[in-house]
Amino acid sequence: MEERDADAQLMLRYAAGDARAFEELYERNRAGLWRFIRHLVRDAAATDDVFQECWSRVIGNRERYRPTARFTTWLYRIAHNRLVDHWRTHARAEFVATDVDGDEPDPLAFVAGARGDEPEVRAGAREQGQRIDVALSRLPPAQREAFLLHQEGGLELADIAALTGAGIETVKSRLRYALAKLRLELADLR
Repeated sequence: MEERDADAQLMLRYAAGDARAFEELYERNRAGLWRFIRHLVRDAAATDDVFQECWSRVIGNRERYRPTARFTTWLYRIAHNRLVDHWRTHARAEFVATDVDGDEPDPLAFVAGARGDEPEVRAGAREQGQRIDVALSRLPPAQREAFLLHQEGGLELADIAALTGAGIETVKSRLRYALAKLRLELADLR
């Protein structure tokens, strides 16, 4: 285990009974995990269900946790497995992208500069977030999953390959193609 994997250390502390360690672990990982699931599940309620199932698995497996890989690799493997179960249950075999509901805050809507609270800046950020969601939805499922595991999960190529069952070169290709397509589609945002 890498010394820089503070999340693994937090998980070990939580397994030893330190509830505050879980709170910190949750805060460090909740937003990225939620976005990862949200980009792959169309329905907001289903996103929340899968998200909660992931954390329930973390809690339920805390005593068996061993830091043989980065904590995020373990967490996103749980998420991947929960997503597969979700699609089996709901007869969905394909990754789907986000359609943000009007009454739900879009996590990407708050990406802004120093003027982030100004209405025109927030409106522009929301529009950019929606364009990113659409661009992600147009990626082939395998490219979308690899991209999101890398961006939201911070997973390395080897971790993505192990999690998805694809070779490292395949993962590299998926990421390269996903980035090229996203750059092309979002070129005017730069």
